[in-house]
Amino acid sequence: MSLAQSRLTAQSQISVPAEVRRRLGVGPGSILEWNVEDDSIVVRRAGATTSLDLHTALFAKPPRRRTLKELKAGIGQEMKRRHARG
Repeated sequence: MSLAQSRLTAQSQISVPAEVRRRLGVGPGSILEWNVEDDSIVVRRAGATTSLDLHTALFAKPPRRRTLKELKAGIGQEMKRRHARG
């Protein structure tokens, strides 16, 4: 069953039908990704990276938990480093 159809222009451009745009959640300026899967071409919304994906990539393991005393000591050291004269 076909969801929609598009016609290729002389400049090799297509219009993405409204129903497809709605289902993909895309609008003007969105980037679409075209992939080959078996004998089909699949169109997906590109750039769907979430902040959780970025956090997981940057911080593979969670930081060690610290006590309030350790946190205050670390803040004190950073303040000395930033504001030390000399």
